[in-house]
Amino acid sequence: MCLAIPGKIIEIKDDSAIIDYGNEKRQANCSLIKCKVGDYVIVSNQMVIDKVNKKEAEESLSMYSAAVEGKND
Repeated sequence: MCLAIPGKIIEIKDDSAIIDYGNEKRQANCSLIKCKVGDYVIVSNQMVIDKVNKKEAEESLSMYSAAVEGKND
């Protein structure tokens, strides 16, 4: 099983987006999904495959952070 972590688009040029994951930035093709700077997205195989609303993305990121830090609420 694979976990998809949402990232925030910080730059788009043509069909290429730079996605910020907090501790690193990655490039992905965004030609399949209409997106803009500031959107939270899910990426698979260097392709943006879905958008996530801001609230859901922030909740997911909070849970992932807690899991990495070993906290159970």
